[in-house]
Amino acid sequence: MAKRSYQRRSEDERIKDLEAKVAQLREKLERKQRTDGPVLKEFKKLQKLLHHFAITAHEHQRADIGNMVDAFTAGLGRQIDLVPDEPRRRSRAGSEGNW
Repeated sequence: MAKRSYQRRSEDERIKDLEAKVAQLREKLERKQRTDGPVLKEFKKLQKLLHHFAITAHEHQRADIGNMVDAFTAGLGRQIDLVPDEPRRRSRAGSEGNW
């Protein structure tokens, strides 16, 4: 049986790998700290359901509906990825008379 040849990683490669791991851990921490976690979880379920519906629409010669659902899902996905700066409040108390 032939002996395996191992290639040692250089210090730069190890540092690069560790930096990538740190970046992943930071992203994971940011996801955990988001207050809209339940929304993200439900979106994944909705996305799967809408994808199944779009496939069914395409299979039954309703490409118009399938494409519309795909476009809606893509737009919703982009909105989900955005992190809201602060909660928006819809109040007319401060805007009276500006009409």
